[in-house]
Amino acid sequence: MKELLKSIHIICFISLTLSISFTQNAFASRRPLAKDSVAEQVKGLYISGWNIGNPEYRKYFINLANRTEINTYVIDIKEDDGCVSYPSEVKEVKKLGNWKLKYDPKLVLTELHQNHIRVIGRIVCFKDPLLPLQKPELALKTKSGEVWKDRDGLAWINPYKKANWEYLVNIAKEAVKLGFDEIQFDYIRFSGDKDLSNVDFGETKLTKYEAINGFLGYARKKLPKTILSADVFGIICESPEDMEGIGQYLELIGKDIDYISPMIYASHYAFGQIINGVEFPKPDLDPYGLVFNALSKTKSRISSIKNYRASVRPYLQDFTSSYLGDGNFQPYGANQIRQQIKAVYDAGYHSWLFWNYTSQYSETGFLPKK
Repeated sequence: MKELLKSIHIICFISLTLSISFTQNAFASRRPLAKDSVAEQVKGLYISGWNIGNPEYRKYFINLANRTEINTYVIDIKEDDGCVSYPSEVKEVKKLGNWKLKYDPKLVLTELHQNHIRVIGRIVCFKDPLLPLQKPELALKTKSGEVWKDRDGLAWINPYKKANWEYLVNIAKEAVKLGFDEIQFDYIRFSGDKDLSNVDFGETKLTKYEAINGFLGYARKKLPKTILSADVFGIICESPEDMEGIGQYLELIGKDIDYISPMIYASHYAFGQIINGVEFPKPDLDPYGLVFNALSKTKSRISSIKNYRASVRPYLQDFTSSYLGDGNFQPYGANQIRQQIKAVYDAGYHSWLFWNYTSQYSETGFLPKK
């Protein structure tokens, strides 16, 4: 596995360059998928664009799905580098050159669908270090008129700008035509930087969460028959309203989309965090308790909301957070995977996704296919 990852960029580029000319006009067959069957029973993993573009790595993941309970992969359509992961025909993307050849979507979708694997396309939305530099009028700006950058030195596009909504939804529409089974919006929020006092959001009377909900409503209008999902901070399942100030309000964010995926990574919670009335001194050491209580609180809150459209499909953790320091973290592997999955089921939910930025997973944690 490690040897595959080391050679990924070289192999990926060579193989895609050769294959794309043969598949450019091919039809990416799309299996009929009903929300009440396959979409409601998702057991999936995230795979980066570079990794899915590597033929050997892709073969490994197809084999994994054929051998285990895994039935879904989330792959990047647009990453947090601001680029679409394949040659895009979306007018603005093509004009600006905002794409990289990470994989051939028609080839990848055909191979995954032939093996009965559901494919969710991930679109990173408002965190975009590329577009703001090309079109500053679409960026979040400082009050002095410069492009604003977060604590990591990265720019963001302004969620209040409807031109940005159109840009993102046009990318999603193209992906649906290519054959993606679902669109998953990530970074559908404002920056989580603590101090945004120098940010000029433009002339608007809308709150942050009204802007985010407006975007999701726009996406639903433009993609009425597409299954849409959105990743949200895990902490919003505990925090009231939009306490985090990022534009994510649990009781409202699910009104126009089919699934929300709270990113319930135990390592991302503060020491001593209280979830559903339970205190977690060192959250990373108790993945079952944290996931169970976070989802129980989520269910309790949204069950009282009339006509709440979105079902809950959490993102879970399969990575080790050694940066937390000795005694505050544990190595994550098969045991921690099963603990989290059990917590999902015990909380009354049926679907789950696992995240690892490097796309390396503890495969023995997934049950053999029945």
